[in-house]
Amino acid sequence: MKKIILLLLLFSVVISGNAQNKYLVDEHGKPKHYLISRKWSKNNIYMLVDGQTRSVNVFKYLNNYPDANAALLTGAKTIELETQIQKDSLSFYRYSIVIDDSIKLKDKLIPTKIKSVSDLDSNKLDKVTIDLGTFDVANKKLLVSIYKIGAKTKNETSVVIYNKSIMPPKITSISLVGKNGNQMSIKDGGKISISKEIGRIRVTMQKTNLDEIYDVVLENVDGHGTNWLGSRWKNKPGTNTSVFSVDLRNFDNNGNYKLSVSPKIDEFGMPSEKLAAIFKFSVKKTEEKRFSTKQLITSGLLFALIAGAITGGLAVYFKNQQIKKKVAAEAKQKEIAQLQLNSVRSQLNPHFLFNALAGIQNLMNKNEIDNANRYLSKFARLTRNVLDSKELISLIEEKTLLDDYLQMEQLRFGFRYKINASADLDTENIEIPAMLLQPFVENAVKHGIAEKGNDGEIAISFEKQVSNLVLKITDKGSGFDATETYDGLGLALSKNRISLLNTVYKDTPFVLDIQSDTNGTTVTITLSQWL
Repeated sequence: MKKIILLLLLFSVVISGNAQNKYLVDEHGKPKHYLISRKWSKNNIYMLVDGQTRSVNVFKYLNNYPDANAALLTGAKTIELETQIQKDSLSFYRYSIVIDDSIKLKDKLIPTKIKSVSDLDSNKLDKVTIDLGTFDVANKKLLVSIYKIGAKTKNETSVVIYNKSIMPPKITSISLVGKNGNQMSIKDGGKISISKEIGRIRVTMQKTNLDEIYDVVLENVDGHGTNWLGSRWKNKPGTNTSVFSVDLRNFDNNGNYKLSVSPKIDEFGMPSEKLAAIFKFSVKKTEEKRFSTKQLITSGLLFALIAGAITGGLAVYFKNQQIKKKVAAEAKQKEIAQLQLNSVRSQLNPHFLFNALAGIQNLMNKNEIDNANRYLSKFARLTRNVLDSKELISLIEEKTLLDDYLQMEQLRFGFRYKINASADLDTENIEIPAMLLQPFVENAVKHGIAEKGNDGEIAISFEKQVSNLVLKITDKGSGFDATETYDGLGLALSKNRISLLNTVYKDTPFVLDIQSDTNGTTVTITLSQWL
C-alpha cells in the first residue's frame, strides 16, 4: 500500500512540475513571448518556448539574408508561434512553415486560428493574435514566412528557428583565383604574391545548415586594422560546399594576415572565437610594370575610338547606377555597424556606473563621509557626460571626463596621474568616439595601480604623428599577459567596439596595441589618417 501511495505522489509531482515548466517565463511568472522578426518588420512573429529550453538568442540582422531574422535555441523540444494581424484583414495574409529545408508543414495557408475571441469583440484593439501552431523542434530547423498578398515581395517576413548544434566551420580549401579562372591553393602559414592577374581569394567551406551565421574576418596582424567581411556565402552547384570571395582591395598592405571563419552565437551577432577556423598567411603585392610610351599612345587612341562610339548619355547613366548601388551598400553596412556599436555602448555605460557606485559604497563603508561626498559630486557630472547620446566628443571633453573619473578614484586609492596633449593639437575641435579611453583607464586603475596607493602613477597623452592621432595610457602596475583572454567585461566590450568602429570608419582605421610586463602596461590607440 505504501509503495502505491509513493508512486502516486511521485506521479503528481512530475505532472505538477511539467505544468509549471510548460513555458519559459518572465520575472512576473508569465509565459515569455520572444519577438523573433525584425523590429521594423511589417508582420511581427512571436515565439513561446518550453521549460526545457536552456537558451534563446535572437539575431537583429543576418548578413546575406536581408528579408529574414534568426532565433537560435538550445535544448528546446516544442515551440508555439503567434503573429498579430489587423482584425479585418485576415483573408489577405498567407503563411508557410518548412522543416529542415525540405518538409512543408504549412504552405500558403490563410491564418484563421484566433487565439483570443475577445480580441474580435474589442473596439479598442486594431489587431488580433493568431496562433500559427505548436511544433516539435527537437534537433530541427524551421523556416517561417508570412506575407500580405498584393504587397511587394520585400514586405514578406521570414524567420529561421534553429535548434541544432552549432559546429565549427570545416574549411576545405583557400585558393587564389586568377582572372582567367585558374586556381592556386594557399597553405596555412604560406606566402602568396598578389598581382594584377589575380582576381580574388576564394574560401571554400563544407555547407552547414545555416551558412548565414558564419562570419569571415580578415585581420592584418602587423597592426593595419581588421575587416569584418560578413557572411556572403554562396552554395557551389552540384557540391556540398559553400564559397566566399575576398576582394583583393582588402590587401592594401604587404605583411602578415589572419583569416578566421566563425559562427555568430549570441544576440549581438559577435563571432565565437572558440568555434573559429583560423588560417594565417603573408602577402606581397608585386609592382606593376609601367607602360611604354608606344603602349600608352596605342591605348589612348584605342580608348578614344571606343569612347567615340558610345553615347555620353549612356555612359553617364550606367556610371550613376553603379555609384547608387555602391553608396546604398556602404550606407547599409555602416547602419548595421552603428546599431551594433550602440548595443556595445549600451553595455559599457551600466558597467561603468555600477563600478562608480561601488566606489561610493566603499568610501561610506569606511566612514569616509567627506571623501564620499566629494566622490558623489564628481560622479554627478560624470554621469551626465556618460549618459549623453553623442557619438563623438572633442579631446577637451574627453580630458574633462577622464579628469573627473581619475579624481574620483584618487579619493579611494591615492595614486598620481597626469594628462598631456601635444601643443600642435586643436583639442577643442578634434573629435573622437565618446568614452573611447575610459574603459582602458578604469582597467589601469583597478588592475594596475589600485594596490600601490600613493606610489601608483598613470600617464595619459594625446599626440600627433603626421596625420595620425595617437592616444596612449601608461600605468606602473604589475602588468598582465596581454595575449591571454580574460573574463573582464569592460576590456572585451572595448575591443569589440574598436572592431566595429573600423567598419564605420574604413578610411581611418583604429589600431589597438597593448604592451604589458612586470614594470607596467601601455595601451596605445592609433586613429589612422584622423587629422
